[in-house]
Amino acid sequence: MGSNKRINNLVLNKLSIYVYNMKVNSETIIESLKKVIEPDLGKDIVSLGLVTDIKVMENKVSFSVQMKNAAMHARKRMQQACEFAIERSIGKNYSIEVNVQAMKKAEASQSVLPNIKNTIAVVSGKGGVGKSTVSANLAVGLAKKGFNVGVVDADIYGPSMPIMFDVLHYRPISREINKKQVIVPAENYGVKILSIGFFAELDEAVVWRGPMAVKALKQLIFDADWGELDYLIIDTPPGTGDVHLSIVQSLPLTGAVVVTTPQPVALADAKKAVAMLKMDNIKVPVLGLVENMSWFTPKNHPEEKYFIFGEDGGENLAKSLSLELLGKVPLVESIRQSGDVGRPAVLQQETIVEKYYNDLCDKLILNIEERNAKLDPTKVVGVEYGAPKCST
Repeated sequence: MGSNKRINNLVLNKLSIYVYNMKVNSETIIESLKKVIEPDLGKDIVSLGLVTDIKVMENKVSFSVQMKNAAMHARKRMQQACEFAIERSIGKNYSIEVNVQAMKKAEASQSVLPNIKNTIAVVSGKGGVGKSTVSANLAVGLAKKGFNVGVVDADIYGPSMPIMFDVLHYRPISREINKKQVIVPAENYGVKILSIGFFAELDEAVVWRGPMAVKALKQLIFDADWGELDYLIIDTPPGTGDVHLSIVQSLPLTGAVVVTTPQPVALADAKKAVAMLKMDNIKVPVLGLVENMSWFTPKNHPEEKYFIFGEDGGENLAKSLSLELLGKVPLVESIRQSGDVGRPAVLQQETIVEKYYNDLCDKLILNIEERNAKLDPTKVVGVEYGAPKCST
């Protein structure tokens, strides 16, 4: 027994000498700090790029760490966590100086969804143009192509995704990830879905003031277990109001898809939506325009086209605004029926309807790839209500 104790002491002494004499440099510090988690963002501070200004001197280590929560108690806990991680790695022979700083608002927002590659807002100026139907079919179409896709139903007052994805009776549960409670989305057809409709009774109206609605929306986006996503589709409400401003203030969108019918009234509102996205202090890239309900073809007369809402209005608007027309989708009864029974029309295999939406998805993918190759990531900027001016 005494012999084993002497051997253990000898090993510990040698380990202490090794730690004291080991070469400590910035790489050593980085490896140590990979064990420290940013509590609000749920990932380690190194992979999030929050560690800067590392300096290793003869008997002192110093560096800066950014974190989302600027409260004093939060900064103190971060300091202690960093000190503990480094001492476990290199021992207590170095004094450690940790400068904990608050992240800038834009940086915090861009880091908050690090596992989501692209965030796409689907917008329309006018209600009733089929924006939610397009959102649902784009999401399922992308999932069919093998991508990881999520949908946020941001239409707070008229949520329709629970019906369109046949998850009307889903009630979200929460789970803990990295000591943070997050909402578990519903899932169907390979798409993760969150909607304010999940938190209300089926026949209950959502009667909220703007700030309350915005707070609920942010929870759906930022406090959810999305996992790794290639695309997060955000189905926005009609118009250009609180919800849209909240999204661009808090989330760096990859871009937006504008949906309209060929009808002049809808085109006028779609033009306003594009103008909002192009404001000098918003500048969200418009990935393209979808002309929905372009024509009606009777089932028994497939060669006939009736332009109920006008002809080529969306196409002409796209040309006038130098936008790409992602596609035209006709007014087809099966698209409406599919949405009502919770099975998006893009799932209708080997039909002309499936082809319309598959073509939309293909063009959207190409435009996103081109946008990411040519443009810098969208920045989150402050937007004062009523203050931005449209760029001409």
